[in-house]
Amino acid sequence: MKKIFLLFLSTLLITSIFAQDSLIVPPIIKKPIDLSGRANDHFLLQLGYTGWAGRPDTISPSGFSKSINVYFMLDFPFKTNPKLSMAFGPGISTDNIIFKKTFVGIKENSTVFQIRDQADTNHFKKTKLTSVYAEAPIEFRYTKDPLNSGKSFKFAIGVKVGFMLKAYTKNKDLESKSETTINSYTMKESSKRYFNTTRLSAHARIGVGHFSLYGSYQITTLFKDGAAADIRPYSFGITLSGL
Repeated sequence: MKKIFLLFLSTLLITSIFAQDSLIVPPIIKKPIDLSGRANDHFLLQLGYTGWAGRPDTISPSGFSKSINVYFMLDFPFKTNPKLSMAFGPGISTDNIIFKKTFVGIKENSTVFQIRDQADTNHFKKTKLTSVYAEAPIEFRYTKDPLNSGKSFKFAIGVKVGFMLKAYTKNKDLESKSETTINSYTMKESSKRYFNTTRLSAHARIGVGHFSLYGSYQITTLFKDGAAADIRPYSFGITLSGL
């Protein structure tokens, strides 16, 4: 009888131990999201309109002044939240301001940068003032669906640091004040004398998939102190992204 009781007690104890083990819930292990092969805006092409904030009334650009920017950027998602990332990389930015019947003295000897109307005398029919920068944008990015960024809503904000590579004017078709052609040719002049050769700009983008709208505003002035008014270029347009 004693042996039967001990056997019963041992069986009850073993059953209780196994029952407790079966009640232990195994921990849920989250599988890490693999973002190594995703495309997330490593290549950016921007086409937009550009203008001058703070320009005096005596300066009147005409026509469609445009901005063309190309960037190659590396994107680094946050480990704690893959919807967020930081991106940076090199690029080239060009601003093209269009003038008509206007003298743009990029190579003058004056201490002041001269831009003046010449409608009442001989003039070039069209003048384009182009500035070219090497730029390094830095972006804080949000992508709603990081595994499908090519179709996802996305937003980015950041700054761009730029260094001027070149500034030049392209003048076409010399005319009289009555708009009669005197000589049909193109004259190109280049100088960085009046310009701040470094610039800092703030920018933002918002869109879906490979297309987004962008806006950019230069924080530093375009021209050196005393050379011209405190003009700050801005631009806005469309961004095509991929890779």
